Amino acid sequence: MKFAEPSYFYCLIPLLLLGVLFVLLNRRQEQLLARLGAIELVRKLSASVNWRGRRWKNRLWFVALFFVVVALARPLWGSQVEYIERRGVEIMVVLDISESMMAEDFKPNRLARAKLEITEMMDNLAGNELGLVLFSGAAFVQFPLTSDFATARIFLDAARPEIISRPGTAIAEAISVAMEGFNQERATQKVMVLLTDGENHEGDVLEAAQAAADQGIIIYTIGFGSPDGEPIPQYDSLGNPTGYKKDRNGQTVMTHLDELTLQQIANLTGGLYFRAVPDGREVDVLVNEIGRLQTAEMESRFETRGVERFQWFLAVAILALIIIELIPDRVNPKKFAVGQEKAEAKS
Repeated sequence: MKFAEPSYFYCLIPLLLLGVLFVLLNRRQEQLLARLGAIELVRKLSASVNWRGRRWKNRLWFVALFFVVVALARPLWGSQVEYIERRGVEIMVVLDISESMMAEDFKPNRLARAKLEITEMMDNLAGNELGLVLFSGAAFVQFPLTSDFATARIFLDAARPEIISRPGTAIAEAISVAMEGFNQERATQKVMVLLTDGENHEGDVLEAAQAAADQGIIIYTIGFGSPDGEPIPQYDSLGNPTGYKKDRNGQTVMTHLDELTLQQIANLTGGLYFRAVPDGREVDVLVNEIGRLQTAEMESRFETRGVERFQWFLAVAILALIIIELIPDRVNPKKFAVGQEKAEAKS
């Protein structure tokens, strides 16, 4: 026999301790009554109480709890072959990690907020496959399409500006790299989610978006920042702030949200543009939009699995509870009367 959730057996430890405590308290009670010489008096006064039944009720409570714990541990024995099919869409997340994403119009900064939104997407897109492309002046695949979101989060957490030494914001290249990350052999709906401030310094973004649209790829864009602009903080090797980025003339560089470009990308590909807000409500809308897309088979296989047998143990627990309800707390009135007569005769 195997168990799918063996960790539930830890629940037996407090159950065992409770049982030991119950026995000790009963013995202590009997000892106190014996010292007072009151055992016979208690028996006379409680002749109608079904003491044996109560003892069995207490035992059955522990039996029921024990079998409930075993049922929760999901016992398995025997095996069966099941056909497993996973349906979903392919999602390539394209994340801007350029210096401008360190602007602090989101707390703690744009990049941290974008990473949090990707994590929230993962929490709500189980069953689909998701990959990640990072870009600034160049672009590369941080991790390919995967349904293992736990591992994906580790790679997502590592995303930071210094990963790519080339400065700039190459959105067009990032879209092209993401397109290559899709599985062309599967007829699944392919989606990109572009998270950036929209400032593009290299390549023809709309041409890249049109190429994606020609392949049926939908691009949703999320813009971080403000059109009014925000300075870009600078840090030393220890991560301490040293001021703000300056241009050649010594003027503070301001990074602006380019909503027009992001709207055009979304419109060209049949997607939607969202401006990021502090509470991240746009993620819920985005997840709902992706959820409406037609899914396709992403994986199918035959798998041998153990047969769940928790029902048998749960049935024993239920039977124990039924018996508890059937055991009376009081003995038959006739027997009670006989018991009283015997008690009076002895006295």
